[in-house]
Amino acid sequence: MEKTETKGFEISKEETGLSEEEIKELIEGAIKGKEKAYAPYSNFHVGACILTETGEKFSGCNVESASYGLTICAERTAVFKAVSEGFTKFKAISVISDADSFTFPCGACRQVLVEFGDFVVLVLKSDKSVFFTTTYKLLPFHFGPSDLLK
Repeated sequence: MEKTETKGFEISKEETGLSEEEIKELIEGAIKGKEKAYAPYSNFHVGACILTETGEKFSGCNVESASYGLTICAERTAVFKAVSEGFTKFKAISVISDADSFTFPCGACRQVLVEFGDFVVLVLKSDKSVFFTTTYKLLPFHFGPSDLLK
């Protein structure tokens, strides 16, 4: 399957349950995060913004290391910031890069996102066009907390 083949993975804007204001704030928060990215090696700047169920927003950026394996993605930065402040229930996350195409979360980020349930994901192009999906659509047949409770 090519990266551009998204049939069955996209949801409509209406299905997200997000208000226009929430969508706007998620986009702005991801852009704000991207502006703070530390990417001296790849020069690939990524930002994310996560919205808690109670309305708090946390932005994150990718932070690279000369030891590439220690690099952290923007999505995980945003999630970990929220969790470190006591939030574990999320409504949506947005992610943007400088790319002209949609930059979807990597596998590690998808696994971290599904740890906190099924919620909306806004994947943005640099021109701010939005692809709406959910964490479970990004990682079907995932391993999660319920697998450890059996």
